[in-house]
Amino acid sequence: MTSLIPAFTTSTSNRQIVLAQRPQGSPTRSDFTLRETPVVAPQAGQFLVRNLYLSADPVQRGWASNPALTPIDAPMRALGVGVVIDSRDASIQAGDVVYGFLGWQDYALVTRANLLSHIPTPRMPLSTYAGVLGMPGVTAWLALHDIAPPSAGKSVLVSTAAGTVGSIVGQIARQAGARVVGLTGSDDKVARCVDRFGYHAAYNYKTGNLAETLAAAQPGGFDIYFDNTGGWILDTAIRAMARFGRIVQCGTAATSSWSPPPTGLRNEREILMRALTWTGFVIFDHVPRFSEAIDRLSDMLIAGQLHHDEEVKPGLERISAVLEALFTGSNAGKTLIYIGED
Repeated sequence: MTSLIPAFTTSTSNRQIVLAQRPQGSPTRSDFTLRETPVVAPQAGQFLVRNLYLSADPVQRGWASNPALTPIDAPMRALGVGVVIDSRDASIQAGDVVYGFLGWQDYALVTRANLLSHIPTPRMPLSTYAGVLGMPGVTAWLALHDIAPPSAGKSVLVSTAAGTVGSIVGQIARQAGARVVGLTGSDDKVARCVDRFGYHAAYNYKTGNLAETLAAAQPGGFDIYFDNTGGWILDTAIRAMARFGRIVQCGTAATSSWSPPPTGLRNEREILMRALTWTGFVIFDHVPRFSEAIDRLSDMLIAGQLHHDEEVKPGLERISAVLEALFTGSNAGKTLIYIGED
């Protein structure tokens, strides 16, 4: 097996982190519990995956609140990357690397419908396929290029600019020749945006007057706003857009609950008078294009043109705490849980 795939053990028992109760707002550790079940052999059309790296992502707040996506006492719906160890699907071979909806568990019995990417021959370490080459990186690449392509002379504003999506968006836009400005939630992250990810400027939205900050940062207004937060930050950023600007709505992390629907400033007049284009992007609408984006991002990584922060921690029991940290802003970069060995 390639050196890009770490060592892992196998077992007849499958540990799972299951949803014990429906979260009230953002998920916390108390909403989950650990259980063990037998490992089940695949049937026709199925394959068995030994999960190696599990992910915690902001979108899981919505998944955990939706009974149709994550029933109580079921493994938490989650993305992961692993190695196929047994297959009854002729297009998937034992030893192949796969990434997709594998759940918070040691083993996943799945079909091709569960996959976002299939990597028979990895070019990069396996963990990258759950981060910079997984949902965050592919989201950044496709959403930016499809909705608001950056170019020389354009100005780009990015929220959660130090995050796993935002940091990649900023670097792609910078390499395209655009002026890139980031918004983030701490002074440490401001420094990381500029020093590591190449932003021309970055600001802590929790300090000072954001409207005044944006007006001073780009007096003529921003041509592109890549938004991962929504809420009052979006309300303010819309009023800092240039005419004919484009807004990519990629996330709504600032809103913890949509029931009842939150209210805020009316933005339709800003959209009208600035002639803005405001488009939502859901990565799961674009699964057939994952391999395209992975190839381009891999080229950038190999050429040293793309920096990404990744922290790998061992231990399945840590994964719910990692998810909880996402909503407190205490995480730094993409955190993965390695479960390949006990």
